[in-house]
Amino acid sequence: MYLGNVTPPPRERASAGQIAGRWLLGLTIVAGLVGSLVLGMPALKTPASPPVPQSQASQGH
Repeated sequence: MYLGNVTPPPRERASAGQIAGRWLLGLTIVAGLVGSLVLGMPALKTPASPPVPQSQASQGH
């Protein structure tokens, strides 16, 4: 049986604490992504002149 004329109850407004919690969660996620990007950028950059690895064995020691 379909009751098309029945309206759903109005949604309750989120309290200020819930809104602040959602903002804090969103900011934490964004800050984590930005932080990981900033820390990961040096690893993604390719050096212009790759350093030549020198082991002690190649120096004749």
